[in-house]
Amino acid sequence: MPELSTSPQIGRPAPEGSGTARATAPAERLESVDLLRGLVMVLMALDHTRDFFHRGAFAGWDPLDLSRTTVALFFTRWITHFCAPVFIFLAGTGAYLSLGRGKDPASLSGFLFTRGLWLIVLELTWVRWFGWAFAINLHEHWFIVIWAIGWSMIVLAGLVHLPRGAVFGFGLVLILGHNACDGVAPESWGSAGWLWRVLHAGGQFEFAALPGVKFGAGYPLIPWVGVMAVGFSFGQVLKWEREQRRRWIFRLGLGLTIGFLLLRGSNLYGNPKAWSVPANPWLTPLAILDCHKYPPSLCYLLMTLGPALMLLAWLDRPLPALLRPFLVFGRVPLFYYLLHLPLIHGLAVLAHWLVLGRADWLYGSPAARPPPEAGFGLAATYAAWLLVILLLYPVCAKFAELKRRRRDAWLSYL
Repeated sequence: MPELSTSPQIGRPAPEGSGTARATAPAERLESVDLLRGLVMVLMALDHTRDFFHRGAFAGWDPLDLSRTTVALFFTRWITHFCAPVFIFLAGTGAYLSLGRGKDPASLSGFLFTRGLWLIVLELTWVRWFGWAFAINLHEHWFIVIWAIGWSMIVLAGLVHLPRGAVFGFGLVLILGHNACDGVAPESWGSAGWLWRVLHAGGQFEFAALPGVKFGAGYPLIPWVGVMAVGFSFGQVLKWEREQRRRWIFRLGLGLTIGFLLLRGSNLYGNPKAWSVPANPWLTPLAILDCHKYPPSLCYLLMTLGPALMLLAWLDRPLPALLRPFLVFGRVPLFYYLLHLPLIHGLAVLAHWLVLGRADWLYGSPAARPPPEAGFGLAATYAAWLLVILLLYPVCAKFAELKRRRRDAWLSYL
């Protein structure tokens, strides 16, 4: 998952009376941000491995459907809900931190705009053709997470020129208020209904001028744009003295988590679908955790960003050796993302050829229909996921070292 190529820093306490009691110049690298990003990227690979390996994915099962899923499969999918919110939030944070390392608002704005365009191009070409599809198909285009991050960066390119309070307020309004628009149907927008799908409703659409070409808004932009804007504002906190920011971040995360429990429990607002007690009452906690992701509801964002911030506070300390390998993935996120999908897809093709003697439903345009025996169990899916991580690590480590040693402009776009 892409992120700004930044090196987050932490500061030392400013001298008393300086007027900036806790905001200081960069001092040492803040590894907790890279580590949190690396951890959620590893989780992201689990979800995508499930897409290509688990038999339920080929059979069309929803792993969150409590009428047919298992607890293990439910949490295999649910735990990956943390990925997109954390990625996009930290992308905004990285943008703010880059202001203290040689970028002024004008240069940052230009970088965000061009990198956002680059991400959109990657989503519609490399990610789609060589990651998800293994086929070049000009008649179907999906706007997914890389596309959403790209547009969020383009919007942030304009927001960085505003006062910090205005950026925070803009993001907060989008996050808190967008569920009030859940009842607005794209059809009510007439010929511009496609725009409402892109902004909020999601789903497929076509243009009369392009017959036979289908578009799909998998990641509607609202409130992802708001998440990045709030993440940008949050960057100020990471320049505080360590113990001060750790306490504040933990309390903020705890507050968001409690807010999720209260709001979701009330069923009053914040999620398009209210929860209800399932046929098996013991699964009620899972029904509460099943929040709307496309687009991300307020409850979904509180449920994910709250615990993520508490984890960030805990990680903001000298790292044990066991966790240090995750830093590699967090420092080269886009490079990792561009490699992991073709790798998972290719391994799935190989595994199905070895076991079934065919894998034609995994490539081609149009692809064949999966046979009933396609896919593997959850244990094999986890094994494939671990293999993917092990194969990616040395490649990402070499690229991370290259980025550390060199400052070529093109490297900042990977």
